[in-house]
Amino acid sequence: MKKNAGIRDFSFSLLLFLFFVAASIPGSATISSGLTLDEQNSISIYKQSTPAVVNITSMAIEFDFFLNVVPKEGSGSGVIIDPRGYIVTNSHVVKKAQSLEVTLEDGTKHPASLVGIDVDSDLAVIKIESNRHELTAVTLGNSDDLKVGQKVLAIGNPFGLQQTLTTGVISSLGRSIRAPSGIEIEGVIQTDASINPGNSGGPLLDSDGKIIGINTAIFSPSGKSGGSVGIGFAIPSNTVRKVVPQLITKGYVSHPWVGTSFRTLTPGLGKALGFPVERGAIIVMVAPNSPAQRYGLRGGNRRIRLGNMLIVVGGDLVVGLDDVPIHSADDIVRHIRSKDPGDRILVTFYRGRKKMSLFLVLGERPRAS
Repeated sequence: MKKNAGIRDFSFSLLLFLFFVAASIPGSATISSGLTLDEQNSISIYKQSTPAVVNITSMAIEFDFFLNVVPKEGSGSGVIIDPRGYIVTNSHVVKKAQSLEVTLEDGTKHPASLVGIDVDSDLAVIKIESNRHELTAVTLGNSDDLKVGQKVLAIGNPFGLQQTLTTGVISSLGRSIRAPSGIEIEGVIQTDASINPGNSGGPLLDSDGKIIGINTAIFSPSGKSGGSVGIGFAIPSNTVRKVVPQLITKGYVSHPWVGTSFRTLTPGLGKALGFPVERGAIIVMVAPNSPAQRYGLRGGNRRIRLGNMLIVVGGDLVVGLDDVPIHSADDIVRHIRSKDPGDRILVTFYRGRKKMSLFLVLGERPRAS
């Protein structure tokens, strides 16, 4: 009997111990609260992140047909990434604004100044001064580690409805979209988390509450109202990590520059123009005092009509950069953007039927005045 009693005492003690251990584990209140661990994770991330998600109101001045001043107000989202008041958002949220105002989670409003903008990545940094507030910031995650299917959370201000949370998964990685500048942004995250107008500039978070992207665009089929159809896009956090320090320190991003414009060689065009190949990118124009001019690349010198197309011809046909085959103008832009000003690249091209190559040192793209 004493032996059985000892076993019962031990079993009771073990159960009591396991109960206290379970009670000490985050999310262990699932049974009593009726919330799943995933729901508790979403709630936790929302609570810890919303103080860093802001509403941005921009005021731009436009003119009507009679040159009367017409103030135009816009809105978007942003996320505080530095307790000193630095906020990341999209460039298209703030680009044309004459004044900016930021509304924090507690409803307080603060004037903001534009620190820097990069339309090629659709990113911008603004700053507020908040001596009376201890600002909460969210840290950047590593977008290179993302997996299709993992949970993501988007927080923003869609249609002016502040501090809205939506959840979903990463639907795809490595997408490409066009920035407002027309430049292709690579490595973009696609998600089915609901993103609507007003979400632009807000954070896309992982289940650890880290920023893995900045929500930037949605796909809206023709005829739709512009609302979410389950296809949203976010600029990856590692692009943010590369761009934002430059915006903070100097207000712009140094982009590599060749100083040429290109046209993709379409099928059948190569033979008509006298090239021995059918794929590549024709140099249409070479800018004065550009690296391309200094190192001897040639642009077009005359126009011809082929069918319904008016084509600038006479320029070199680029077929490779650093031994990477070039099939289109986008291939060139993509390769150059992976470099930095001052890098040396090997250009392989045809001048007529003669194949040539040269080394070229990239410059820094001139800033628009």
